[in-house]
Amino acid sequence: MDALLALKPFLTQLVLPAASGPLLMAALMAWALRRSVSRRQLSSRLPLTGGLLACAGLWLLSCPAVAVWLSVHGLPQVSPTTPEVLRQTQVQAIVVLGGGVEQLSPEYGGPNLPPESMARLLYGMHLAQRTSLPLAYSGGVGWGGEHGQTPEAQVAAQVLARLHGPALRWQEDQSRDTRENARMTALLLQHDGITRVALVTHAWHMPRSVRQFEATGLHVTPAPMGYIHHDMHPALQWLPHAQALRDSGWLIKEWLGLRLT
Repeated sequence: MDALLALKPFLTQLVLPAASGPLLMAALMAWALRRSVSRRQLSSRLPLTGGLLACAGLWLLSCPAVAVWLSVHGLPQVSPTTPEVLRQTQVQAIVVLGGGVEQLSPEYGGPNLPPESMARLLYGMHLAQRTSLPLAYSGGVGWGGEHGQTPEAQVAAQVLARLHGPALRWQEDQSRDTRENARMTALLLQHDGITRVALVTHAWHMPRSVRQFEATGLHVTPAPMGYIHHDMHPALQWLPHAQALRDSGWLIKEWLGLRLT
C-alpha cells in the first residue's frame, strides 16, 4: 500500500487536464498516425511531424525543471535584499508594483488582489514594517480592463486596511503597464522629494521593471520576491504542470520585453 501511495503524485500528474494526460495522448496519436503513413507520402507526414514537435515543445515548457532553467539562464538574476540593505542604501520609500486585480471577489463582496499581487503587497508591507519606510503602490486598470473598474492601487489600500497594515502614502492608480507604472510613480515621488526607492515585484519581472524606473531618474534598489523554484521530487519536475506552463509564459514574455523595450 505504501508503494502505491508513493506513486500517487506521479499518477495524479499524469491525469490532470492541463498537464500530461491529454498531452501524452495527443503525442501518441500523432506518432501512431505518422507510423501509418507511407514513406512515399511525405506531404502527409510533415503535419504529423509538426504536431509531434508541438507536443514536445508544450511538454517541455510545462515542466517545472524547464521553467526553473529558463528563470536562471533566460533572465538576469536579481539577488534578494534585506531591511538592513535598504537602510544602508538610504532608501526613502518602498514601491510595490501591481500585478493585476480581481474585480469581483464574492467572498469579500467586491474587488480583491489575486495571489500574485497579494504576495507583492505582503512583502512590501513586511519591508515597510521592518524599516518604517513609507509605502507606495502602483497600479491602475490594465489595457485589457473595462471602463469603470476599481484601480488596483485603491484595492491594495483596502486590503491593507483589512489586514491592519500600514497605510499607503502614495497611490498611483492611473497606469496601465510597467512603463506607465514607472513614469507616473516617479512623478508622485519626486514631487515629495523622493529619489531613492526599493522596488518590490516578482524576481522574473524585476530586470525590466528596474530598467523602466531608472529611466525616470529614480535610484532603484531591487527588492525581488516570488522566485521560480520547485521543491518536488526531481522525476516529477519533468512531468507537465499547469503552474510551470504559466511560469514559462511569464519568463518568455519578460525575455521578449527586455529585448523590445
